[in-house]
Amino acid sequence: MALLGGIKEVPANQNSVEADELARFAVNEHNKKENALLEFSKVVKVKEQVVSGTMYHITLEASDGGQKKVYEAKIWVKVWENFKQLQEFKLVGDGSVGSSA
Repeated sequence: MALLGGIKEVPANQNSVEADELARFAVNEHNKKENALLEFSKVVKVKEQVVSGTMYHITLEASDGGQKKVYEAKIWVKVWENFKQLQEFKLVGDGSVGSSA
């Protein structure tokens, strides 16, 4: 059972189509807001937090002008209201995940 407000890791087998869709949504929203041209590569890690809905904390890899970088995105989802909003999108490292700090 999820603890209200607590952040928990999502098991790798659940880190699939839904996580990819949320990560793509985050990159697209960031691109629109910042007039950027990031290209989604892959989801690295997913955590979720039960709030009024669910806050997904997604670590993802995206290409910026051909250079891979690692970003963290927070996406707030309320399924019953058909609501999805990018709350935060920030750069956390350059290069592939294995070499980022």
